[in-house]
Amino acid sequence: QVQLVESGGDSVQAGGSLRLSCAASGYTYRSNCMGWFRQAPGKEREWVATIYPGIGSTMYAELVKGRFTISQNNAKDTVYLQMNSLKPEDTAMYICAACTSSAYSFEYWGQGTQVTVSS
Repeated sequence: QVQLVESGGDSVQAGGSLRLSCAASGYTYRSNCMGWFRQAPGKEREWVATIYPGIGSTMYAELVKGRFTISQNNAKDTVYLQMNSLKPEDTAMYICAACTSSAYSFEYWGQGTQVTVSS
């Protein structure tokens, strides 16, 4: 059973930084992709960033490009989201997701970690 556990959420002031972590366990083989989504109250879940562990490439939503960085540890079982220059509109529950080893769609989801940015 694949499990994703997020941590690092907090309350910060605008302009501040946070680093979120997502620890993955239960994989027999390496996931094809891992990513971060976020959901604010009353809004749809939106994609934030994706990393492809096998090749190390990354993709970002336009709203966070240049401010957020997704990365992974050497064992490729933990994914990070470094968030800089935070804005109040970044306030949301940040949710980690992972693909299987045989597809590129997100199949596994964590419970989320709350990020609150005050002006």
